Amino acid sequence: MSTPSTFVIIKKCLYFQTGVGVSGNSCLLFFYICTFFQDQRRKATDLATCHLAFVHTVMLLISVDFYSPAMFESLSVENDFKCKALFYVHRVMRGLSICTTCLLSVLQATTISPSSSWLAKYKQKFTSHLVHAFFFFWSLNLTSSGKMIIYAVTYTNVTQTDILKLSKYCSLLHMNTTVRALLLTLTFARDVFFVGLMLIFSAYMVSLLCRHQRTSQNLRRASVSPRISPVKRATHSILLLVSFFVVMYWVDLLISSFLTMLWASDPVVLSFNRLVVNVYATFSPFVLINSDKRIINILQNII
Repeated sequence: MSTPSTFVIIKKCLYFQTGVGVSGNSCLLFFYICTFFQDQRRKATDLATCHLAFVHTVMLLISVDFYSPAMFESLSVENDFKCKALFYVHRVMRGLSICTTCLLSVLQATTISPSSSWLAKYKQKFTSHLVHAFFFFWSLNLTSSGKMIIYAVTYTNVTQTDILKLSKYCSLLHMNTTVRALLLTLTFARDVFFVGLMLIFSAYMVSLLCRHQRTSQNLRRASVSPRISPVKRATHSILLLVSFFVVMYWVDLLISSFLTMLWASDPVVLSFNRLVVNVYATFSPFVLINSDKRIINILQNII
C-alpha cells in the first residue's frame, strides 16, 4: 500500500475516532450533570470524572484541528499563533489526562480501603482538597508545556532540514541535542511520577479485591450468580482504565521519543502516533458510563 493512501486511511480513522470520542465524553458530561440534579449524593470520583471527560473532549478536538484544512483555516488569526496555541493546548490536555487518571485511581483506592487502613485516614483530606489538586495539575502542566511554544511554527513548503513536521500546517523548529534531551527528561520525569502512582494504587486495589474475594468465598457458595457491588464495578473500571492508559502511554512514548530524538518527519508515523494518543481519550468515557449505575438508570429511563 502506498504512503499517500495509508496516510488518508489513518486520517479518516482519526476523524472517526474523534467523532466517537467527543460524543462519548460529551455524553458522560451530560449524564453527570443530570445525576448532579437528580441525586444529591456525590461520589468522591464524580468531579474527577467530569474533569477527565472535559480534558479528553478538548484534546480530541485539538487533534482534528491539526489535520482538518477547514477547521484550521477558519481561525482568522495568524498561522504561527494557531500552531503555537494548538500545540500548547494539546500538550497541556495530555498532561492533565495523565494527572486526572492518576487522581481517579487514588480516589478509588481510598473509597474501597477498610476503615482500619492507613489510607482511610486520608480519605476526607483527599475529597476536601480536590479543587486544590486540580489547581496544582493545571499550574504544573501550563508551566511545564510553556517551553515548547517557541518551537511551534507554521510549516512552509520550502525544503528545510531544521524542522520537524507535525501536520500539513504546523512544525517544530530544530532544538539542539541538550535542550531536546532536557525537555524529554522533564516530561518523562513528570509522567513517570504520575504513572508510578497509578500503578502503586492500582496494585493496592488489586490486593484489596483479592483479599475480599478470599474472605467472601464462603458467603458466595450459596449464590449461583453473585451480583457485583457498585463499588467493586467502579474499581474494576478504574483498574481497566489505568491498565489501558499505561499500555497506550508506553506505545506513544516509544514512537514520539524515536521521532523526536532522530528528528524524523514521516506523515504516516506522525498520524498513527496521534491515533494512538487519542485511543485512551476515546475509550475511557464508555468504560466510565458502563460502570456507573446512576447513568445506566438515566439511559433506561430515556429509552
